[in-house]
Amino acid sequence: MSDLAKRLAGRFIVLDGPDGSGKSTQLTLLRDYLIGLGAEVRTVHDPGGTEVGEKIRFVLLDKETGHMEPMCEMLLFMASRAQLIEERVRPALEAGKVVLCDRFISATIAYQGAAGIESKTVIELGNLAVGDLWPDLTIILDAPVDVGMERIELGRKCPGDRMETKGLSFHQAVRRIFKELPEYYPRPVAYVNADRKPEEVFESILDALEKTFV
Repeated sequence: MSDLAKRLAGRFIVLDGPDGSGKSTQLTLLRDYLIGLGAEVRTVHDPGGTEVGEKIRFVLLDKETGHMEPMCEMLLFMASRAQLIEERVRPALEAGKVVLCDRFISATIAYQGAAGIESKTVIELGNLAVGDLWPDLTIILDAPVDVGMERIELGRKCPGDRMETKGLSFHQAVRRIFKELPEYYPRPVAYVNADRKPEEVFESILDALEKTFV
């Protein structure tokens, strides 16, 4: 096992960012890289990742759900998250695994924040949902909204979900909130420019890990 793999054992790392920023691609690259170093890795996604959470995810992202009040959205995200933490994340961390998560409370701050919910409220409810189990590091992948939307369209195999199909001004607000996140998020945040080639973005992610977990 490499030195980095040892330092990341029992660590909870989140990749987040605007739609189309490349989270799924980078999470896969990071998972494979860490496994290659000898680390035990568990990957999860938020919302979802459990039987209960997937049912909540369907309601949240299905366009047929229709209008949902931002507070209702936020509480459903937190409910899915509470189940994910206790069923999948905490046991993996206690077993010494690295947990990589696609989105977390950082996303709720950005998306429900763009809909009018204050970040302070999201953080307070986040504390209730996950207790002391916040990420050891959240990596925000940032790309311009038009770049992200173009990537989604190029890779689309089905119609966009409720979040992806919101208007341009909404997604611009989401990006702005993500960029402000390091100023007040209660746990470490690293900001990575994702408007580059995937291998260049990945190098910056590894650099963020090296600097955080010394």
